[in-house]
Amino acid sequence: MEPDVARAPRLTESAGAVFAVLAGAGRATRPQLASLAGLSKPTVSAAVAELEGVRLAAHSGTASSGTGRNAAVYRLGPSAGAVLAVDLGPALTRVRGCALDGTLLAEATGSRAGAADVVREALDALPADAPLRTIVVAVGDVTAPRKEGAGMRPATAKAGPVFDAVAVALPPGVPVHVENNVNCAALAELHEGAARGRNTFGYLRIGVGIGLGIVVGGQVLSGANGAAGELARLPYPWDDGREPRHEALEEYIGARSLLRRAAEAWPDTDGPCPDTAEQLFALAAQGRAAARAVVDRHAVDVGRLAAAVTAVLDPGLVVLGGSTGAYPQLLQGVRAELARLSWPTEVVSSTVGDLGTVVGAARLAVSRGVQTVTESAGAKD
Repeated sequence: MEPDVARAPRLTESAGAVFAVLAGAGRATRPQLASLAGLSKPTVSAAVAELEGVRLAAHSGTASSGTGRNAAVYRLGPSAGAVLAVDLGPALTRVRGCALDGTLLAEATGSRAGAADVVREALDALPADAPLRTIVVAVGDVTAPRKEGAGMRPATAKAGPVFDAVAVALPPGVPVHVENNVNCAALAELHEGAARGRNTFGYLRIGVGIGLGIVVGGQVLSGANGAAGELARLPYPWDDGREPRHEALEEYIGARSLLRRAAEAWPDTDGPCPDTAEQLFALAAQGRAAARAVVDRHAVDVGRLAAAVTAVLDPGLVVLGGSTGAYPQLLQGVRAELARLSWPTEVVSSTVGDLGTVVGAARLAVSRGVQTVTESAGAKD
């Protein structure tokens, strides 16, 4: 069933402010809403009545006020709507549908080739009466090209036919925002992962590709072209008589080259060479010398990349993520090489794992979904 994409009703300024606060809180009493929104209790009472009238807020029981009286508790109403987050990963597609208070409503996972079907599965699982407010699609290559004689245009994806197939599966009339997958994962680390409580850090993803999510003052930096943190574009190699090649650094440090180096160094006496990073790191954890040597060398390479990041950003914290970067076995070697080349910087492993991108994309989708409702506020109270 195709989800509802009804336009949000026009709200007064106070009702828009109360809606945003209620979405963030999940559930709240009118006194709590007044405190959080910085509005008077009579203004909040009127705003809540307005939101209830258009089903954007609903009564959700009572709570003790501590003075012997019970206070009505409110939550988002059925017309508040839902959002969709899509992670177009290199191998898997992950999709989450959430209410505007962040509650998980639907999720689906499948192959990248079947991305459109995964999206349809999640859409079908959303409540039929919940208007779809916005969609965030996380991809690996996002740019914001300039249009001659104009300012920056919205981000566009370079995700090829897979993104095109997903776009066909999305319901018409819903705002779609394309975001960098590493930036989404950095948001997840900031709010739910290893960087909680740290407003400035770098999220360094090492996997099939490489990338950096830059968080400063609690905000992800996207750059003038939407390409901040595209470490694959760093000139490499950089030496006498050697010309840098396009994305050569990503080719060198990515998972495919890691496995190629393992194959080149693997002795026949150690049995079959691992053909996945997971197998390689498992053998290293068992103490197999050949696997340990390859992993240790990889840690040095990642440490040098972390040193370059630290030299430019001085982030104070580097969170390692990605299909190879998140392995804790890299920590000691990365920390040692970073300490050798740069100043003291904390290095930790990601705690959100493979779900980081879709979790961050869902958080971003919720924020944008709330905006689609509150931006209609403008009528004077």
